[in-house]
Amino acid sequence: MDELFSLNNKGIKEEKLPLPIRVRPEKLEDFVGQEHILGKGKPLRKIIESDRIPSLIFYGPPGTGKTALAMIIAKMTKKYFVSLNAVTATVSDVREVINSARERLKREGRGTILFLDEISHFNKLQQDALLKDVEEGTITLICATIHNPFFYINTPLLSRALLFEFNPLSEEEIIKIIERALKNKKGLSNYKIKITKEAIELIAKRSQGDARKALNILEFCVLTTESDSEGYIFIDFNRVKECAGKYFLYDRKDDQHYDTISAFIKSMRGSDPDSALYYLAKMIVSGEDPRFIARRMLIFASEDIGNADPQALILANSCYQAVEVVGMPEAKIILAQTVIYLSTCPKCNSSYVAIENAMEEVEKERIEKVPKHISGSGYKGAEKLGKGIGYLYPHDYKGHFVVQKYRESNKKFYFPEEIGYEKKIKKFLEEIEKIKNESKTSENRNQTENKKNKGES
Repeated sequence: MDELFSLNNKGIKEEKLPLPIRVRPEKLEDFVGQEHILGKGKPLRKIIESDRIPSLIFYGPPGTGKTALAMIIAKMTKKYFVSLNAVTATVSDVREVINSARERLKREGRGTILFLDEISHFNKLQQDALLKDVEEGTITLICATIHNPFFYINTPLLSRALLFEFNPLSEEEIIKIIERALKNKKGLSNYKIKITKEAIELIAKRSQGDARKALNILEFCVLTTESDSEGYIFIDFNRVKECAGKYFLYDRKDDQHYDTISAFIKSMRGSDPDSALYYLAKMIVSGEDPRFIARRMLIFASEDIGNADPQALILANSCYQAVEVVGMPEAKIILAQTVIYLSTCPKCNSSYVAIENAMEEVEKERIEKVPKHISGSGYKGAEKLGKGIGYLYPHDYKGHFVVQKYRESNKKFYFPEEIGYEKKIKKFLEEIEKIKNESKTSENRNQTENKKNKGES
């Protein structure tokens, strides 16, 4: 335990530490949130209580209790507990911990838990340095990360640990943490504080499920508000509003980025303009590149609307170009207009399915040879190779169409649907198919008559 606090706090007096550290829970009963993994009878709780802890990975947004839970484990376990932060730690630091753990295991038979915070900051080689000793049980590794472990943690290390995801705290859970901090002797109980219910609720809202953020806002309000004549610090809704600012849990290179754009696309696909506008607003306010949003809309227009409304692709392309020219903040209006149009268009993914089907055929089956009559014939000698001979120029025929073969097989990839403009496409192709069938029937009839005439002669 001495090792743990000396590494984290470097001898700073407890009263000088930030409020979130001072009021960290010291036992499982005091831990707030993450009931899905720490509720009574849940696997992680059982593991901790039995002190039979395997290597673990805690993954989730900031301020959801990952480090706090590691500190609780440090107090409960009989194993030696060491903490490092991957932002500042080096491979040498890790090797020193491992060498000490190895000696301790031989000398005392006592295991070692290494808590490695922000493991995503370790590169592949640094993470690989842990593998052997985790595998052999020299150390039990507990990692914490706000970044998706499937992108940032090596697969071999993932396979040697149990993964637990931490969720953002609810407003009710944040309120509970705030109320405890106000009464905690290590927290703010020494201050004479009067805080309104509305102020506490606003802190909970502004913190976006981040307990650390909520406690920092609370402490800032307390430390920057003058006390009245009786020594009371009064904090109301307006005071919190002044101190809190806006906080958005959004990283343009991480899960929030991908999850939000996914929700944005799926809302448009589901013809829900209000939800699509909400996610658009979230991205704009969070500083997302508007060109990225416009590019995804351009893809969407073709993939999810396609020929149900061919105008969608034209409008999406115009939107992209306009965003490039106009820039923010005015580009938000252009994005919003296009989002509403795309959300309310008829949807059809038959073009997307068609190219997927065609590519699957090309990749899996024998490549068909191009028929000679439609092969390139614009060079000297092409006729000698039989290229272009017998080609029927459709514009020379009624309706600018003539029946001829364009491929060896007749396998279809595109199946238009009865929606939007695709209705017209479907009707057109049905007419073409009807002409082909009539031509085939006529050809069969002629062949039959020719055979009959030959027999009579």
